[in-house]
Amino acid sequence: MKQTVAAAWVLTVILALALAGPAIAADMPGPDPAALWNYITQVSPYQKWGMWPDHQGFQPGRAPHGPIHKVFVNEAALKAEKPPLPYGSIQVKENYTADKKLAAITVMYKVKGYNPGDGDWFWAKYSPDGKAEPFGKPAGCISCHGTRAKNDFVLVHDF
Repeated sequence: MKQTVAAAWVLTVILALALAGPAIAADMPGPDPAALWNYITQVSPYQKWGMWPDHQGFQPGRAPHGPIHKVFVNEAALKAEKPPLPYGSIQVKENYTADKKLAAITVMYKVKGYNPGDGDWFWAKYSPDGKAEPFGKPAGCISCHGTRAKNDFVLVHDF
């Protein structure tokens, strides 16, 4: 009898975890630009991630991101079939000059409870060497991406 109850409990936990969607790894950073940079360059290098299926490779861009960009997204974001994206989703945009020189790296990172009014996104713009400015809740990022709030603030991919 005890084994049956224990087995039923284990199955209930497994089912609950499966229905909850992808878990956020314990090594995910908080809304901190240095920790996020370390995560996307050392722990889980973003250049090994995938790209949105409708936004592959170099793409034409516009201000403030520059004339050319590439966008990488982590597995949590790629698996999302509809908005909102799950917590832990990260989108990294490499921003290039017209002659394809890397100028900046901009990041959207979904952090539970960080900024509920604006999709819980933490934003950061990095120089190629990892110095962040601006970061957090930049009004410019939010106002532009806010035009696609129903698409969970993602501009370059349609769900």
